Amino acid sequence: MPALGRAALAVGRYDALLKTLPNPDLLLIPLRGHEAVVSSRIEGTVATLEEVFALEDAAAGTTRPETVEVRSYAQAMIHAENLMTDGLPICSRLIRETHGKLLFSGRGSDKRPGEFKRDQNYVVAGNRVVFVPIPPQELEDGIHRFETFMNEPGRDPLLKAALGHAEFEALHPFADGNGRIGRMLITLALWADGVISRPCFYVSSEIEKTRDLYVGRLRDVSADDAWTEWCLYFFGVLDRQAADNIAQAERMMNFYNEMKEVFPAVLSSKWAVQALDDMFANPAFTNRSFSRRTGIPIQSAARFTRVLVEHGMLEIYAQGSGRWPTRFVLQRLLDIVRH
Repeated sequence: MPALGRAALAVGRYDALLKTLPNPDLLLIPLRGHEAVVSSRIEGTVATLEEVFALEDAAAGTTRPETVEVRSYAQAMIHAENLMTDGLPICSRLIRETHGKLLFSGRGSDKRPGEFKRDQNYVVAGNRVVFVPIPPQELEDGIHRFETFMNEPGRDPLLKAALGHAEFEALHPFADGNGRIGRMLITLALWADGVISRPCFYVSSEIEKTRDLYVGRLRDVSADDAWTEWCLYFFGVLDRQAADNIAQAERMMNFYNEMKEVFPAVLSSKWAVQALDDMFANPAFTNRSFSRRTGIPIQSAARFTRVLVEHGMLEIYAQGSGRWPTRFVLQRLLDIVRH
């Protein structure tokens, strides 16, 4: 109970901070991108934040499949959020549709995206099977019990998230992508139960730091019925992640407020704050995509980026060549999100 109380207090402080922000969406988009990078990296897919945000404007044939796969994580999370906003609870449909968005391209796209497993799967470390999930013929009943548990009223929401995550990973309902979907469901469960007012509390960074302990605690639940030890670990993850998130959110908003004074002074334009907001939400871009999103004329957009580069506020991510335009990056923001 003390560990549960500390975690609840820490997550509550983070959510209270978000509620004080004038535009929390400015935080949500970069943080979702970072979560996509880290959660995918846990599964062995490596891409940088710069690559993920620059994907929209990437030259044909230059995009790595890993980058598309990581970007799919963010898109899957958005899809799940939209479904829940429309009233869908955490259920089989939500899980399957989110999985379909996650694995529509890249590694795992050949493993029946959006469909539950038909064959027995295994959790392997090296060449050794370390866990055997529920067999496919028992999965329908397992998923039904999972749905029922996650939507039962009256349970402590943090305890529900802890037990639900362990249960989902034990079910391992898909041929691939179970870890990433399971981590998404932590955020969605906390949001569904009102613990957080926006679905932007992500735990992959802390899980990555303690990955061996994370796997060990999950394995101990099945091997030794060690639910208490798992819950203590899980609440510690929430507690530490909340503290990191608060510090990160404060750094991001301090940077935003600093730039909110600098951009108008440097750009001398009525569009200065609009430009800043767009660059926060899309920190890697071309002049054309920047102009298209904001409605700022292309000539003004080009002047903005030139002046911001000259003043060291923007960096050139990829120099233009031939018909491929120069791509810019708000590097300081991405550095804050990363650390």
